[in-house]
Amino acid sequence: MNRKSFLKLTAALPLAFAAMKLKDFGQLTDTLETSDTMPVLFLGHGNPMNAITDNPWRKSWVELGQKLAPPKAILSISAHWLTRGTHVSMNEYPETIHDFGGFPDELFQQQYPAPGAVDYAKMVVEQVKTTPVHESFEWGLDHGTWSVLKPMFPEAKIPVFQMSIDYYKSPQYHYDLARELAFLRTKGVLIIGSGNIVHNLRAISQNGAAPDWALEFDAFVKEKIENQDHQSLVNYQQSGRVAQMAHPTNDHYLPLMYVLGLRNKTDNLQFFNEKFDLGSISMRSVILG
Repeated sequence: MNRKSFLKLTAALPLAFAAMKLKDFGQLTDTLETSDTMPVLFLGHGNPMNAITDNPWRKSWVELGQKLAPPKAILSISAHWLTRGTHVSMNEYPETIHDFGGFPDELFQQQYPAPGAVDYAKMVVEQVKTTPVHESFEWGLDHGTWSVLKPMFPEAKIPVFQMSIDYYKSPQYHYDLARELAFLRTKGVLIIGSGNIVHNLRAISQNGAAPDWALEFDAFVKEKIENQDHQSLVNYQQSGRVAQMAHPTNDHYLPLMYVLGLRNKTDNLQFFNEKFDLGSISMRSVILG
C-alpha cells in the first residue's frame, strides 16, 4: 500500500481511537520510581503521526514519562537504524531524522534537540566483548526514537544515544548482545526497544479490525513473555505462517530481543497499549522493572 493511502486510513480512525481504553498507569509499581535498577521498555511506536496527533498511544507515552524516575541517559534500539555490524551513535548533538515520506509538513517540522550520551556510548564500545561495537557519527535520532521520547520527555534534556540493529544477524545474536548491556541499567540508563510486535504495512485495513493471524501472533508473544519462554520468541519463525504474516521483514521485531535479553528474574512485568492500529500493527508495549 502506498503512503497516500496509508494517510487516508489514519485520518479515518480518530473516532475508533477515542473508544479505546488504556490500562491505568496507576497500576505501575513504585519500583519504577525507587529502584536502583532502571526499567526496560518495549514501545510499539507505529505510525509516526502518533507523535503529534491526539491518540491513546501518545497519551500513554506522556503518562509513562511522568511515572518513570528521570534517567541519567536513554539508549534506544530502534527498528529504523539497520546496519551491517553493530554501531552506537557518538554525536554530542544528534540531529532529528525525518526518515519517512508523504506525511504532512507539520511532521517534518518536529525537532527533538536532546543532547547525545557520548560517555555512555563509549562504555558500550568498551564493555561489549562478544562482538565489535563501532562508533558512528552518521546517525541521529530517527522517528522510532523521537516519536516516543517527545511525548515522554518533552523538554529533551535527557542525553540520548542509539544502537543500530545488525540486520544480517539472527535474533539470537541480538538477544545475546542485549545481555551484555545489562550493566547500563544500574548506571541510570533507560533502555528502550522501539518497534512493533506485529508489523505488516501491506495488510493494513480501513476498518481497523485485526485479522486472525495478527491476533494469534500477538497472543503468542504475550504468552511467551509471561512464561519467560524467551527461546520460543528468539525462534519465532518456527511459528510458520502467522510469524511470516506478522513480520514480512523482522526489523520491527528485533528490538524486542534486546528487551527480553535485558530481563532480570526479579523484574515486574506489565503490558500496555494492548490494541491494534490499522489492523496489522500491534501497539502492545512492555515494561520490565
